[in-house]
Amino acid sequence: MTGTRIPAIEPTGFLGALVKFGARRKMGTVPASLGVLWHHKKVMFDAMGIGRKVEGWHELDENLASYAVMSAASTVGCSFCLDFNYFLAHNRGLDEAKVRQVPRWRESTVFTPTERLVMEYAEAASLTPPAVTDDLSDELVAAIGPAALVELAARVAFMNMSARMNVALGIRSEQFADACGLAPLAERPLATDAA
Repeated sequence: MTGTRIPAIEPTGFLGALVKFGARRKMGTVPASLGVLWHHKKVMFDAMGIGRKVEGWHELDENLASYAVMSAASTVGCSFCLDFNYFLAHNRGLDEAKVRQVPRWRESTVFTPTERLVMEYAEAASLTPPAVTDDLSDELVAAIGPAALVELAARVAFMNMSARMNVALGIRSEQFADACGLAPLAERPLATDAA
């Protein structure tokens, strides 16, 4: 992996072997980005622990959760997060044609009104400052319920933490989706495309 702002180091010792085993089991490979995070093992393990807890939440439909985190990652500009979540969606058997369109959800015709609301919320919550409105929240409570909206907000917040850390450290896509033979993700339109 090139371009990270901190050089990757080899995860070593028992913990390093455990992390590499877990990565191979989940992803089929050991991402080079683990070597960047290995510089501060506590941050890496705590972030991974939060991620495992997030995966245990189930008030929000799995498809909606995938669209939300990918929309947040696209808004922040984390190519690693987009690629990795596309790979995970494939492994979970989600609709790849729809997942592939998340970066261009506004222009795409494949999403339902509820899916669009979820991605709008994820995008609005990922802006600086956040731009979530009462009207958008009210529509989502009516569509998915209050518990799912709380989960949506938390999933988007966790993705923002992960995505912003990756972008700041220069961690980029490691082509997980390419390794699975998945079709490329749609490109997010440039600001000038909307004009």
